[in-house]
Amino acid sequence: MSVNTASPAAPKTGWPFRLMLAGSLLIALASARYLLPGAPGGAPDIITNAFAKYGALTVHAGFAIVALTIGPFQFLRGLRARRPGLHRWMGRTYVLACLVAGAAGLVLAFGATTGPVSTAGFGLLAVLWLFTTTKAWTSAMNRRFDEHRRWMIRSFALTFAAVTLRLYLPFAFFSPFGYDDTYRAISFLCWVPNLAFAEVFVRMRPRV
Repeated sequence: MSVNTASPAAPKTGWPFRLMLAGSLLIALASARYLLPGAPGGAPDIITNAFAKYGALTVHAGFAIVALTIGPFQFLRGLRARRPGLHRWMGRTYVLACLVAGAAGLVLAFGATTGPVSTAGFGLLAVLWLFTTTKAWTSAMNRRFDEHRRWMIRSFALTFAAVTLRLYLPFAFFSPFGYDDTYRAISFLCWVPNLAFAEVFVRMRPRV
């Protein structure tokens, strides 16, 4: 995907970017365990998902790892300016990874072990991930680059749900509401605030 490098870019590569990058890479590395036979150390709610045994978990984890690893670098202004060809190829890889991981995630949502609320939470996440990523890709193909950047920010906010999910999970073990009910809440909390923050960000900056 190409961009108009003369336009301002976002986000800047200060400490928020470094935290985003560190979180993304750490969770990408930790998620690699789901690619191993038997997924050693995997979360029980994920391992026992009804569709995990059919390979949906492996596909979802594998391609989500790619999206988490590549995504932050797409926001680097220097990379876009100096290596636009590399940026385009990384963007195409990111889009493909999100679409495959999102489709597999939607399948996994229907096998959630904590019931229909979790299915709704993770299912909406998957649908919106697919939608925002597709919009980011089509706007780039139509050379609407400011729009492309806005949709990319929304898309990565949903990709980053993999990180915020892991931040919330420890609370489920100590929650007075019980693990299952807290996990159901997390199925929404891991992505709704991310997307809301992204939306406020893009609306506060007419050109990102």
